[in-house]
Amino acid sequence: MSSDATLFQTTSARTALALLIGIGSGVFAYLIGMPLPWMLGPMIGNTIAAILHAPIAPPARLRPIVIPVIGVMLGSGITPEVLDAIGDWAISFLVLPPFLIVAAGASFLFYRLIGKYDPVTAYFSAMPGGLNEMLILGAEQGGDEKRIALAHASRILLVIGFVALFFGLVLGVTSGGRGGAVWVGLWELDLTDYAVLAACAVAGVYLGKVLRLPAAAVLGPMLLSGIAHFFHIVDVPPPTVLVIAAQVVMGTVIGCRFIGASVREVGHDLFLGFFSTVGMLITGVGFAAVVAALTDTELSQAFLAYSPGGLTEMSLLAFAMGGDIAYVSLTHIVRIVIVIFSAPLVFRWLGRGG
Repeated sequence: MSSDATLFQTTSARTALALLIGIGSGVFAYLIGMPLPWMLGPMIGNTIAAILHAPIAPPARLRPIVIPVIGVMLGSGITPEVLDAIGDWAISFLVLPPFLIVAAGASFLFYRLIGKYDPVTAYFSAMPGGLNEMLILGAEQGGDEKRIALAHASRILLVIGFVALFFGLVLGVTSGGRGGAVWVGLWELDLTDYAVLAACAVAGVYLGKVLRLPAAAVLGPMLLSGIAHFFHIVDVPPPTVLVIAAQVVMGTVIGCRFIGASVREVGHDLFLGFFSTVGMLITGVGFAAVVAALTDTELSQAFLAYSPGGLTEMSLLAFAMGGDIAYVSLTHIVRIVIVIFSAPLVFRWLGRGG
């Protein structure tokens, strides 16, 4: 009993340290005017702490709480105007498969030829799908789990950093800091607003699991929140302080993914991940330009939708940057579904061909 208590206290202390690093890094990033400071700051701070083997642990108990809050927050961006853009979205979805073929193919060749990964590890490291899903599928086929995990963790880390810096430094779009999004105070919601948003979060998680949605804890609450905001049952998003808290937790979780990796391992995988990610982003810009030319979608929004980051992180980034949340989120959902279902089939086909 005392052993369990000691372990809990140790884990709690490490989690508290990770969150303190996250908060401190977020404040510092905010003060220096970094784009998306409340996610990038904690992410970078905890990545450095993990590489230096600081006694940190991810806030695993907070993540299941924060994820539905993010879903509700993302759903608040769904308005009746969404219906007017569905035609453009269909074209964007049609362009998505060739983008994935080119981006994943180039990334696979890079990991195979330059990184010298074995074929299985290279293949599942290159697939721009969910980290957990690709890790499970890769492990089942005999891939190197640690390398696959580090490849996807570094991809998400670098994509978020690149995209945030691109929006902030090139497009001049900032968030959460000076000149950022409009602040929504805790006092601006009444009890009915809080009750509706809370119901969307709790019931949404259950709905997502029943419908077997990918990233159910995000998409379920997002769906219910979207319906509530679409029909004006509630007209306000969650308070900004919760938005910031969600970003701090998510940034901390991403940074903590590098716990247990050596400096050499992280350096090697970040080096490979850098060039793989740059290749995917350049490809994404090219296909985003095609989408922008064929539709009324702004290049910045198409680029955000085609950036190969995680669904939750990229949707949160869209929210923070004032983007079209519904379009960006749905495009990433389609991308992940395509990759999850097609990656094993293509792998088996390539195996038979070899």
